[in-house]
Amino acid sequence: MIELYCRHRINLDTMPEEYLHLAEFACRRLDHCRYGEQKTACKDCPTHCYAPKEREQIREVMRWVGPRIIIYSPKEAIRHIISK
Repeated sequence: MIELYCRHRINLDTMPEEYLHLAEFACRRLDHCRYGEQKTACKDCPTHCYAPKEREQIREVMRWVGPRIIIYSPKEAIRHIISK
């Protein structure tokens, strides 16, 4: 989703360093999540494990990508809807 955001929202072919950091941070947080496979969406999670800066960045990315994901990745969008 971060890659889609960079490509379509800020019109860059490669992800800038700050967004690479955000993607790595998000992957690390998910790998170490105490809820594991039963994890809800981060916005609904009772334990916020993102640092404030990264939380705001990921919120911005998700706000933009969320409504557009059906266009760019319909399978992922359907999987996300079903999992809720």
